[in-house]
Amino acid sequence: MLNNIKCYLMKKEDLDYFKNHLSEFDEFWKFDLLKSEFENELTTCIIAKNEEDIVGFASLWEPPYEIHINNIFVKKDLRKNNIGSILLEKLIEIAKEKNKEELTLEVNINNIPAIKLYEKYNFIKVGIRKKYYNNEDDALIMNKKLI
Repeated sequence: MLNNIKCYLMKKEDLDYFKNHLSEFDEFWKFDLLKSEFENELTTCIIAKNEEDIVGFASLWEPPYEIHINNIFVKKDLRKNNIGSILLEKLIEIAKEKNKEELTLEVNINNIPAIKLYEKYNFIKVGIRKKYYNNEDDALIMNKKLI
């Protein structure tokens, strides 16, 4: 099932898939939020696919002078199968192609698997945003030098 996973730039047609399957990925993302993310000209959205099935999503936000990972999510039943790593590697590649010096992200301080993934790719902890998620959980700010 998980052979030959590849990343692609997200297309408008992929929104239809998410409209019907978003709950298989993440509780946070709602379709309207994903759609606005996709339509934002400062955002690059990618998907991970295994043949015809979308198994993951990730996005980069590129305001002037920086580049930021907005989110990475994988189908719940396919987590721990290296899909997050594949998506993260593609985001790093895109950021390097855009000649960015560093890549930044926020991650819920309680999301230990995600923090371990980012540390595996040499992201370092640089700060905390208090009560960032739903005015409850803190966000860990992490950064990776690209050059």
